[in-house]
Amino acid sequence: MNALDADALPEADRARIESWLRAQGVTVGLGPARLLAGGSQNVVVAVQFQGREVVLRRPPVHPRPTSNRALQREMTVLAALAGSDVPHPKLLWACPDPEILGGDVFYLMELVDGFNPSVESSAAYIGDPARQRSMGLAVAAALGRLARVDAEATGLGSLGRPGFLARQVPQWTAVAEGYQAVVGYRADELPHLAEVGRWLQAHRPEEVSPAILHGDYQLANVLLHHDRPEVAAIIDWEMATVGDPLLDLGWLLVCWPGGDPEPIEQVPGSLAGSKDLATRSELIAAYGEASGRDLSAIDWYVAMAGFKLGILLDGTWARCLAGKADRSTGERLHHAAVGLLDAAHRIASGRWSLRDLA
Repeated sequence: MNALDADALPEADRARIESWLRAQGVTVGLGPARLLAGGSQNVVVAVQFQGREVVLRRPPVHPRPTSNRALQREMTVLAALAGSDVPHPKLLWACPDPEILGGDVFYLMELVDGFNPSVESSAAYIGDPARQRSMGLAVAAALGRLARVDAEATGLGSLGRPGFLARQVPQWTAVAEGYQAVVGYRADELPHLAEVGRWLQAHRPEEVSPAILHGDYQLANVLLHHDRPEVAAIIDWEMATVGDPLLDLGWLLVCWPGGDPEPIEQVPGSLAGSKDLATRSELIAAYGEASGRDLSAIDWYVAMAGFKLGILLDGTWARCLAGKADRSTGERLHHAAVGLLDAAHRIASGRWSLRDLA
């Protein structure tokens, strides 16, 4: 793939995309482009089209082996959500064939008019505690509506398979054990791992009616309307799957800023840094009302989310020790991973319960 240039969309790639669009019956060419994101996750470009900007998403400059598959999954989910009451960017055109763009799949979607509360705020929210609290309730309710979408009816049933919850602990324990192959990574880098894993296995809830999971539901992956506390769109669907949707709620709760465990990252001046956000108990109530799901086992899902996310984040620390990641980032995420495992352990040992929150 061509390296990104100042235009954000190299001419050779532009020509390939326009040729593909013509084959879909689109005769209008693409205009000037600007880079929205181009890091290790995906390349995201805003490009002029018919007097407006649309968004091009493609794999990162240095793609991972799973990059194309992840974006193909994202295309599938966005297409399936069309017409639902789940806020999401409208999929315009999807190209799941990597041969069109020199090895990369890509898609074009609408540009959502909203802001990311994890990194910024909006004037309408500043100095308005009620609006800030309502934002959190809207984020939880949007997730609850996702849990109501019929995965089979939307054609997404094949994304999942039976035994979703039963696979979680063995799968992520194996990931953590794999880090030990890195020179310098100690088996005790993540505290309480075995104990929490045993508790999760012993207290695993019964399988429930499956639904669509976002897979990484937190404030960093929602866009809010600038002028009102509503979700404009849920973004970054590449980890989506079908299984128990309450794991998404557990993920939101364990990542929720302003509480325990401490936030993974706090951007000064962002809405996420406000002290007037909804409480976790309020998020649980808003999700329950929107989803209609039984939340009696919410502690388990929060512990599972802490276990899984902690292991996932510590992968950066392992890559740091292997000389493949920035040390300051590795240390920061390792600290967060330890906090997540500690929170999961406190739930497992009966010292912390989401059900007891005021």
